[in-house]
Amino acid sequence: MPPKPLTSPATRAGAEALKRLQCWPGTHRVAVGLSGGVDSSLTAALLVEAGWQVEGLTLWLMSGKGACCSEGLVDAAGICDQLGIPHHVVDSRSTFQQEIVDRLVKGYQEGITPLPCSRCNRSVKFSAMLSWAQSERQLERIATGHYARVRDANDPNADFNLPGDGVGRHRLLRGLDQHKDQSYFLYDLPQNVLGKVVFPLGELTKTDTRLEADRYGLRTAKKPESQDLCLADHFGSMRAFLDNYIPPSTGEIVLQDGTVVGEHDGIEHFTIGQRKGLKVAWREPLHVVKIDAPMNRVVVAPRSEAGQASCVVGAINWISMAAPTSAINVEVQVRYRSRPVAAKLTPIAATEADKAGQRPHRCQLIFEEEQFSITPGQAAVFYAKDVVLGGGLIQQQA
Repeated sequence: MPPKPLTSPATRAGAEALKRLQCWPGTHRVAVGLSGGVDSSLTAALLVEAGWQVEGLTLWLMSGKGACCSEGLVDAAGICDQLGIPHHVVDSRSTFQQEIVDRLVKGYQEGITPLPCSRCNRSVKFSAMLSWAQSERQLERIATGHYARVRDANDPNADFNLPGDGVGRHRLLRGLDQHKDQSYFLYDLPQNVLGKVVFPLGELTKTDTRLEADRYGLRTAKKPESQDLCLADHFGSMRAFLDNYIPPSTGEIVLQDGTVVGEHDGIEHFTIGQRKGLKVAWREPLHVVKIDAPMNRVVVAPRSEAGQASCVVGAINWISMAAPTSAINVEVQVRYRSRPVAAKLTPIAATEADKAGQRPHRCQLIFEEEQFSITPGQAAVFYAKDVVLGGGLIQQQA
């Protein structure tokens, strides 16, 4: 094990994170998911300083340039060398292509705006990392640099007032830094994984992270933030990614009454709520309100006509509580950067597609106030204050 830093933690939050890790119940042996960024680098450094047996694990998702590809692999290996811990690389390119890239392309072709990050966390990253760590290295836990928190099912201080049955469940909570909270992307994690995850940065701010990384002299301490979506980072933009997979196909931009007001260069380049880039001259600003894939049309309307009072959400994963059997009141986020809003959630019958995908939970959300930019394919994540109750994919505006 390398010598510990000669200086005390640079921030109070960093000192408290170290204390929590040192007092963590159970065996202190962990595989850290390393992307090559500052967040995962500091995660590994804190665990090492706290006395854990730490091994680095990087999933190789794509070939080529980008923070999550060759550059990320090099930085992750460098961090492990700096900390004196083993580094393992698992080739996950085939899984990533099938579970994320192919599904993403198919979704855009069908006129939805998919959210790959939550699916990637469940289907490509967390479960795979935990399985590999347990089977190959006999490590019972994994850690990542996500800004989120977990309360163990047996934690006596985890008595939250939930609108449903949370007995015997691990609870997922928001990260304390509201500007970096990533719980929205983690709603789909299963209980068996959530109970084995450590999030050392859950109570740090990004500023805390930078200061602590600088204290360790980590090579990634001043590394710039990557884009929210790794595919955009890899290809330069989402447009470039989509153009790489989907042939150009022009079509009409129309008002809700069918009046043609412009031409588009592919429905995949548009999303609900979009205003910029329409290249439509009209007497007032227009926003995308629907993507009609069968007709190859983009439907637009003034913002005053773009609000939605409700939507249907399917493929729900109830993470911190059991599925409700009657209506409950929740706060909901319909986009990563959107503010939580009040809504009434009512369970409804699952579709055959939901059942076939072994996701039988479905609901209708009725918002307290009309919402703008309700987008099929994006996640609706349900909260009770800081606790993530569950979430699913918006199937349709209603």
